[in-house]
Amino acid sequence: MKVVVVESPAKAKTINKYLGRDYEVLASFGHIRDLPPKDGSVDPENDFHMLWELEDRGAKRLSDIAKAVKGADKLILATDPDREGEAISWHVLEALNEKRVLKGVPIERVTFNAITKDSVAAAMRAPRQIDQALVDAYLARRALDYLVGFTLSPVLWRKLPGSRSAGRVQSVALRLVCDREREIESFVPREYWSLVATLATKDGGVFDARLVGADGKKITRLDIGNGEDAERFKKDLELATFAVSNVEAKPAKRHPQPPFTTSTLQQEASRKLGMAPAQTMRVAQRLYEGVEIGGETVGLITYMRTDGVDMAPEAVRAARAVIGREFGDRYVPDVPRKYTTKAKNAQEAHEAVRPTDMGRLPKQVARYLDAEQAKLYELIWVRTLASQMESAQLERTTADIAAKVGPRTLELRATGQVIKFDGFLTLYQEGRDDEDDEESGRLPPMSAGDPLDRQRIASTQHFTEPPPRYSEASLVKRMEELGIGRPSTYASILQVLKDREYVTLDKKRLYAHDKGRIVTAFLEAFFKRYVEYDFTAALEEQLDRISNHEIDWKQVLRDFWRDFSASVGDTKDLRTTQVLDALNDYLGPHIFPQKGEGIDPRACPTCGTGTLSLKLGKFGAFIGCSNYPECRFTRQLSAAHGEGDAEGGQPGTRVLGKDPETGLDVSLRDGRFGPFVQLGEAEGDAKPKRASLPKGMTPSAVDLEKALALLSLPREVAKHPESGEPIKAGIGRFGPYVQHGKTYASLAKDDDVLEIGANRAIDLIVAKESGAGGRRGGGDPGRTLGEDPISGKPIVVKAGRYGPYVTDGTTNATLPKGTEADAVTLDAAVPLLEARRAAGGGKKASGKSASKSSSKSASARKGTTRKAAAADGEAPEKTASTAKKASAAKKPAAAKKPAAAKKPAAAKKPAAEKKSAAE
Repeated sequence: MKVVVVESPAKAKTINKYLGRDYEVLASFGHIRDLPPKDGSVDPENDFHMLWELEDRGAKRLSDIAKAVKGADKLILATDPDREGEAISWHVLEALNEKRVLKGVPIERVTFNAITKDSVAAAMRAPRQIDQALVDAYLARRALDYLVGFTLSPVLWRKLPGSRSAGRVQSVALRLVCDREREIESFVPREYWSLVATLATKDGGVFDARLVGADGKKITRLDIGNGEDAERFKKDLELATFAVSNVEAKPAKRHPQPPFTTSTLQQEASRKLGMAPAQTMRVAQRLYEGVEIGGETVGLITYMRTDGVDMAPEAVRAARAVIGREFGDRYVPDVPRKYTTKAKNAQEAHEAVRPTDMGRLPKQVARYLDAEQAKLYELIWVRTLASQMESAQLERTTADIAAKVGPRTLELRATGQVIKFDGFLTLYQEGRDDEDDEESGRLPPMSAGDPLDRQRIASTQHFTEPPPRYSEASLVKRMEELGIGRPSTYASILQVLKDREYVTLDKKRLYAHDKGRIVTAFLEAFFKRYVEYDFTAALEEQLDRISNHEIDWKQVLRDFWRDFSASVGDTKDLRTTQVLDALNDYLGPHIFPQKGEGIDPRACPTCGTGTLSLKLGKFGAFIGCSNYPECRFTRQLSAAHGEGDAEGGQPGTRVLGKDPETGLDVSLRDGRFGPFVQLGEAEGDAKPKRASLPKGMTPSAVDLEKALALLSLPREVAKHPESGEPIKAGIGRFGPYVQHGKTYASLAKDDDVLEIGANRAIDLIVAKESGAGGRRGGGDPGRTLGEDPISGKPIVVKAGRYGPYVTDGTTNATLPKGTEADAVTLDAAVPLLEARRAAGGGKKASGKSASKSSSKSASARKGTTRKAAAADGEAPEKTASTAKKASAAKKPAAAKKPAAAKKPAAAKKPAAEKKSAAE
């Protein structure tokens, strides 16, 4: 018997079918070992000794693998074909050697780019040994991330109360978003005018021509800067006679884009399908691991973590055959297209993301997939097929027009374009973040010397606009351009920024939170080198050089730690005033926007004599008056959509309109606990009516209608079918709910408290009253995923008060943060429940056992959060105990000696989830 180790149970199931009875395929469920999330796990004083610890679930997996290996003919490590996959195999091998179960057992390492029968068979015929250089690169990256996260985050906690964490790559990505905010805030719009003449040929063809020159001088887009100049040009054009001076038509070609890499797949899925990068990677993982089609489990796409754009020769031949069959021979180029990657590390330049079988058309497999899988598979299929299609043939025409008015000549230009042969455009066009209408229509026939009739002249005022905020797609693209991070880490980096509430996604654009801007300001002021784009990119290049056998990984760590630890040491004597001065300078335009000429933006609106400045409090930063305690004026950093003084309100106030019933002002305000809407103003001891914005609703989305709806809560939505009493919807301490008497049921994630209807509200209340909803689900019946392979019980994913979770009716396991309930599969749910049982989870009786279980569960959840944070290159979130330790620290945390400690049990992410957070 030969033992094969892969990462995920879905992959194990598929490969076991391919290999047959002589093989036993086991899943490691991702990494079985990790650095303990505590001080000293990487020890710079001991040549960067790394203290590895078995994951709670990893111990069971290792035990299963060790049991299978005893007496086996061979151990085959078949984890993913990248740096992280190599590291997982190395961890398994190291742990088995520690158990001393590999005596006399041959060990092989195999990799395959696609989970198909032919690919797996070919891999088994070409084994190799573990590539230590790839492992060294992983060790260096893991140590760097740990040292930055566990050394820098305590500095933040001490110097910036309310901040949560910093990471090596995460902080640089955050800086990109914050820098864009500063560009937008400092942007000064510039006025300019365009003049367009609508002209007609002698045959009646109508087209537009733009003014581009006058008296032999070129006029660029911004040259006409005011209305007076524009009006003079317009008057001349209205008196002019027009004629064609030159017509030029040129053939052009547009070539297809290469097939997807990890980065371009994330970008295009975001633009065309609205999928977040993390969501894209989860769906792609499922397509890669395989779905059941016609009684057989097959992998539908090749490995989705790649920098490569080339395809295997057999895949190119198959694509050309499909193109000829589906579109005709004219769409097949004479010579196959060859694409090359720009990646410097050839070992990670794998084949592009493509379908494993080009003949498997999207419409044929759609019925075997869920909606997200079908859409993503179709996107990958059309991009791959288009990459091997013939180029589009275009004709671009430029017509120069002369406008004569007395002795003066004005020059205009008209452009047009027509597609002569659509080529690959018949199947696919790449999306863009900011769509421009570059495709103007064909110009009417005309020749040099032809007279033209003037129909109208239009002069239009414009203002230059600031650069747009990043979308998730454009941020990924920018990070790739700068060489920050690796494509396989982009999804997890973006998710961490959102989870830490450093940024928010609103209308597909990333906005920097005040919390994120303060962290960035602090790092730029005192750790500037480590958030510079070039420095971070250079570290990534060094990691690539390590994996390419060019440099020693520990020397990279020594060079980094020497300077980094010195920078951390320099901050221990920082005074609060120094920190505040630096933050005030950096954030000044943001927190004190100009109100108008002669008005001091820092003048206190309450006392009139004090000066506003940034303050640090127990719960984070805020704006306060210099005359404290006599003047107790405070507000949040940024006023909500500008100052409200012009409307007679307080700073941080935006008046939305008047309540039609009372005539009182309805305003949107910033409060200590976030934005809220308010009706009227306080009068004496009477407090005005207020309503907090529900989670997920951004201030920019609130108008008068929504504000009035929030202020009307709780509202009656139905009558109870038995009692006839009202069922109301409202927002409480734990979020949106529906209520009947003393029965409350939380709304699910997809329910809108302002829109929920009678039927849904009744269902939630009846389910809760009957006990079907349980304490956590609020009556949500959930979605059945399948049967637990161990207990045989049905596993269901439900929406709970504290987030989605999976349950078998006895044991509940909360989904990892950022995991969507709709994306959870049976293979992902099983290990979560297993880990929860191992941690002592499940429904308990009341009393001491229940209390003990609750305490253990809380410890497990905290451990999971801390590990997940550490795995992403940052320290875990600050807790009361960690903050106290950080404050007492006299030297960087990572420099301490390792200390043995048993880690609390924690439910870990399944392989598919963990890989999306791995490099």
